Amino acid sequence: MAASTDERQVSLRTKLTFGVGSTAEAICLYSFGLLSMLYYNQVLGLSATLAGLAPTLALLFDAVSDPLIGSISDRFKSKKWGRRHPFMFVAPLPVALCYFAIFNPPETLEGFWLFLWFAGFAVALRTFMTLFHVPHLALGGELSSNYHERTRVMSYNNFFGWIGGAGTHFVSLTFAFAATAEYANGLLNPDAYPVFSAVAAVIVFFILYTSAWFTRDQIPRLSQPPDDQPKFTLLEFWSDIKAVLANRNYVFLLIALFLLSVMLGVRGAFNLYMNTYYWEFLPAQIALFVIGSAVGYFTAFTLTTEIHRRFDKRVTIVWTAVLLSIFPALPVILRMVGYFPENGTELLLPMMIVFAALGGVCGAVLNISVMSALADIADENELLYGRRQEGMLYSARTFFAKADNALGHFIAGIALDLIQFPVNSKPGEVDADVIYWLGLIDSPITILPGILAACFYAGYRINKSRHEEIQAELTVRRTAMQAAD
Repeated sequence: MAASTDERQVSLRTKLTFGVGSTAEAICLYSFGLLSMLYYNQVLGLSATLAGLAPTLALLFDAVSDPLIGSISDRFKSKKWGRRHPFMFVAPLPVALCYFAIFNPPETLEGFWLFLWFAGFAVALRTFMTLFHVPHLALGGELSSNYHERTRVMSYNNFFGWIGGAGTHFVSLTFAFAATAEYANGLLNPDAYPVFSAVAAVIVFFILYTSAWFTRDQIPRLSQPPDDQPKFTLLEFWSDIKAVLANRNYVFLLIALFLLSVMLGVRGAFNLYMNTYYWEFLPAQIALFVIGSAVGYFTAFTLTTEIHRRFDKRVTIVWTAVLLSIFPALPVILRMVGYFPENGTELLLPMMIVFAALGGVCGAVLNISVMSALADIADENELLYGRRQEGMLYSARTFFAKADNALGHFIAGIALDLIQFPVNSKPGEVDADVIYWLGLIDSPITILPGILAACFYAGYRINKSRHEEIQAELTVRRTAMQAAD
């Protein structure tokens, strides 16, 4: 087994060029989750159930492609290009093309054929996203073996992910979907989507390629598969799956990630419906939510490493999962009991921005902590099974990052049809009972899977002292292997 990366600090340049890759992922996944269901349902007239089913079908392919790419990249051998970069260089162009296609279906398509277009390119987009982001995240886990330096590396990844999501949120709602004479709500303007998707696709391509190109200098210091490790086969793939699932810490994180994805997915799918129809905000007002998320993510970026020094990763993960479940749901709960500003009042938007900040800091600290913990699990798996499996381990994160979109859209689509939410509806004209059920499903009900996720996160057991023990044992083993060579 080649020695893993040393404990020295990762250079600022490497952190930046690694982190920037998550910007493109956020642009794709955030805008896909934010816009695609509303676009196909309210603009193109596809039923909410079918509009929610398309991303869910893509999830079935993700369940195979994410760990598959993880296993292949873990075993890939190339002295010149390493285990991760060959995949990162292949992915950018097809990702950009598939993203553009989703928001530009032929005008002649409708009904089932429109659904097939949406579903087909959703599958393709997320498969090619996997080709980049599983190796990309595995690369981040390999950059340092230091317990706290890993948190710093993943803080950059999380921060640039916020830039992608927040930038997309603000620019799209402020400029791309600005009101016109015909469409007071620009999100319902079908002519806005082709321009927006073309610009976003070009940006995504250049960001992905930039991250791959400017991290290639790290290849010589990253771990390589041992010479005696078998090449990838389906039998070896199954062996890799069994190895990661035999790790108790990983299984608890895996279950918690699934439950958290359900909560975040439903909230994400309802985001524009809630802000447009429940709170009756205009796109320019919705764009200001970026202020709250900026406060949250900047706080997480600067403080997460220090939080881990004081409270360790496990405690941090559990409590941020609890708070992330509660804070975003409070505005609806308070509205239902009569203690929240009414629509159209001056205090409503500032209060919503405050709660966006609280949710943002909890979500960002949680994400950084889990990403850092996965790198620690990779060390534990090397100790247990003699193989580095960052690709397999981080494939769970990429899978559930897409799963929250898919599961959320599917559940939200069924819910919208069940409550008979009207197509081509205007804010302020939807029946009050329908709006009540929209809010009930979006917030109070979604707290439950988040709290369950926190319970499973509590089963994670690698703290700093345990990680030091693992590193010490790995050092002894590597030294013995080098002496034998």
